[in-house]
Amino acid sequence: MKDGVYRDMWVFAESRGGELIPVAKEMVSEARRLMDKHNKDYKADEKVVAVVLGPKAKELGEECIRLGADIAYIADHPELEVFRLMPATKVVAAAAQQKDVNGYDKPRYFLFPATNNGRDLSATVAGVLDTGLASDCNLLYIEDVEIKHKIKSGGEPKVFERILHMKRPDFSGFEWSTILCIDNVDHDYHPQCCSVIPGSFKAADPDNGRTGDIREMPVSLDANDLRVRVTKRQAMEKGVDLTKYGSIVAVGRGIGEDPTKGLLVGVDLAKALRGDLGLSRGVVTASYQVDPSVEQYVDEERQIGETGQFIEPEVYVALGISGAIQHKKGMDKSKFIVSVNTAEETPIKEFSDVYVVADLFEFGPKLKAALEKLAGKNGGGS
Repeated sequence: MKDGVYRDMWVFAESRGGELIPVAKEMVSEARRLMDKHNKDYKADEKVVAVVLGPKAKELGEECIRLGADIAYIADHPELEVFRLMPATKVVAAAAQQKDVNGYDKPRYFLFPATNNGRDLSATVAGVLDTGLASDCNLLYIEDVEIKHKIKSGGEPKVFERILHMKRPDFSGFEWSTILCIDNVDHDYHPQCCSVIPGSFKAADPDNGRTGDIREMPVSLDANDLRVRVTKRQAMEKGVDLTKYGSIVAVGRGIGEDPTKGLLVGVDLAKALRGDLGLSRGVVTASYQVDPSVEQYVDEERQIGETGQFIEPEVYVALGISGAIQHKKGMDKSKFIVSVNTAEETPIKEFSDVYVVADLFEFGPKLKAALEKLAGKNGGGS
């Protein structure tokens, strides 16, 4: 490269209220694992670089280093106290472009969290850097790849090295797509970017003896970057927390025949188990027309899975859920799993303790009645 080489894996470590959010810790940890293998495979010495904006940036940068980062670029500026897309884009993209600032050229890879802020920022930064972006990924690995393409390889087979393979669930989790970011001229021409679904990776235990570099990013913002002003902030009330229940009943697309009735079956059974109701992604995205009496239950906050809540109840009852990969990720640590489905073979059967082939509209009320009868014999206990 005329202006320097491309190297290292950068991670946007999002924070809120002066604390790293969980997915930021997960990404830094996974970046460390990826780059350790990368450096071994390619006999390299490339770094993990955390990018931290906002209050307590220095302290959070130090935390990123304890989690596996080698360098933390920080910007603790009054205009970055509250996340705003344009200022954040300006600062992050500028740091990635200016090799004289970062000291060792430009990022080879760039990870962002698949949060509301992270999704927005990943798109705008990728746009400024003129590169591709794979959204909502949950599995990453680095390998060489050989392709034959009229444009990208001149029509002849060509090996592209150090390609980040970015996998994501599609079609409601029933298919995996692998996305590659390969430039037309040189695979290192611009960073390979992706956003990472929260909960996809395990955060490492902090190593308090680990050291690294803290470097301040220059902040140069003009009036155009600051057109949006935050004049007032109000914390939202905490929504539905399914993690506090010992029993969860979740409903899936199997309620499609009669969504209102299906939700009521789930709610009634959850009450009998002294638990609460969860949803599969299929229900959340289906836009079912339901009776106003159950509208409160068709809420994205009740979604279980990679893009929802991760739960570990003692008892998990799945009604009409097929068990797509992204749903499994959110509930497969449940102690005892009961699944009810009209199909004899579904993915969820493989990890269920009890699999019942039945109509949820019939089986749900019968199970509820049996539980209530048992509770009566036990003096009201469940």
